[in-house]
Amino acid sequence: MAIATTSSTSTRRARGGPVRAHKLLQLNWFGGLAGWIWLAIVVIPLYWIVVTSFKDQSDYFTQNPFALPSAPTSENYKLVIESDFPRYFINSVIVTIGTIIPAVGISFMAAYAIIRGAGSRFLAGVNGMFLMGLAIPLQATIIPVYLLIIKMHLYDSLLALILPSVAFSIPLSVLVLSNFIRDVPKELFESMRVDGATEWGMLRTLAFPLTRPALVTVSIYNGLAVWNGFLLPLILTQSPDKRTLPLALWTFQGQYSVNVPAVLASVVLTTLPIVILYAVSRRQLLSGLTAGFSR
Repeated sequence: MAIATTSSTSTRRARGGPVRAHKLLQLNWFGGLAGWIWLAIVVIPLYWIVVTSFKDQSDYFTQNPFALPSAPTSENYKLVIESDFPRYFINSVIVTIGTIIPAVGISFMAAYAIIRGAGSRFLAGVNGMFLMGLAIPLQATIIPVYLLIIKMHLYDSLLALILPSVAFSIPLSVLVLSNFIRDVPKELFESMRVDGATEWGMLRTLAFPLTRPALVTVSIYNGLAVWNGFLLPLILTQSPDKRTLPLALWTFQGQYSVNVPAVLASVVLTTLPIVILYAVSRRQLLSGLTAGFSR
């Protein structure tokens, strides 16, 4: 009996060894290594930015770039805040919110009209115009936009930044929102129509709640693009009090030198609102990004 038990145990071990070896061979070692390399590419620059922002200029030029500061200081953050950072922050908030609200509102109504009026040639042409807008980069239209802003007497104002940003945010927003509205069952619209609901009522009470994840996703995407925008503020503004945060980074650049720790401190302060926004709306953003795969 003991011999049989020993032989069965040795047989299971003999079988388990090749199985474990086969599972190890099936592991995606290349994918895992690539993932760790990508993680290092993302994390190391972030670590360097945060660490350097707490160094003074002497430590920045004498110490190892990746070493912790010998005497951490918050003078760089104090310098940034005292250099009209609140004004630049408020300008960026005004431009971002002033772009997101009309862009997402117009895109939502346009996407609803395109899907509900699928047989209309006019709406098909409007949809084609929006799709053509995706193929035109901002850099290719900066001269016509500049001339239009001059003709409208809006140069060197925050409205000069909001209007082009709204125009360039609409095409992609319409494309994303129309795909979500298309997935809403037509029977729901027909049942509300039988109950006497108007198009505005169905837009507000049916389409809006069902496409809320897409609306959040589009808002965050457009908000990031506008918040990090540099070309429009550079071309369409001139006064220091009309600068946004990306353009204000030039404040810490002299003629012959750059205050690198102060610049990185301003980068940290500029990025914090985006990080907080992602932390607050992470679930809505992820649900909006994955909703198309789960349907």
